[in-house]
Amino acid sequence: MAVLDIVHYGDPILRKKCVPVKDFSILGNLLDDMFDTMYEAEGIGLAANQVNLNLSLFIIDITHTEEADEPNIFINPEITAKAGDENIYPEGCLSFPGITLDVVRPEQISLKYQTPDEIWHEDEYTGLLSRAVQHEMDHLRGIYIIDRVSQLDKMKYKQELTDIESNSKKQSAYRTRGAKRFVL
Repeated sequence: MAVLDIVHYGDPILRKKCVPVKDFSILGNLLDDMFDTMYEAEGIGLAANQVNLNLSLFIIDITHTEEADEPNIFINPEITAKAGDENIYPEGCLSFPGITLDVVRPEQISLKYQTPDEIWHEDEYTGLLSRAVQHEMDHLRGIYIIDRVSQLDKMKYKQELTDIESNSKKQSAYRTRGAKRFVL
């Protein structure tokens, strides 16, 4: 297993709309590496583009709560419905280290997705899992948590965002200098 580099705010791959997974044979080690990366970074969710992969998939593990018994893998996901009250909850993001913002999201969603065995499922989620799924879905569509807050809230983190973006551009240049970006 390997811990992958997490890309940060400012890396262009985070603004791309991710492409569907078509070749499921590549997922075995990749999913293991993504889980290792997420655990190493102490996150609860990780989208493929956060590890520099243009693929429509993400993982979530909230087994430390009473809401889930096992980690989740969502491939080619699509939110098919949203319901319930909209709630404000603080969200952090592995691509925005050190930043937490109050984000408004619907309480409940329905999600259509595939699992590594290529079988389609449709399930409803509430609570932390619903919020985490919506957060990761935003990643797959090129949407940041800062896109979900007011200009005033963004201004509070202006210097931190500038620093993260500057460091991200340096890392992106270093990664692409010697090798092509890995895109499936």
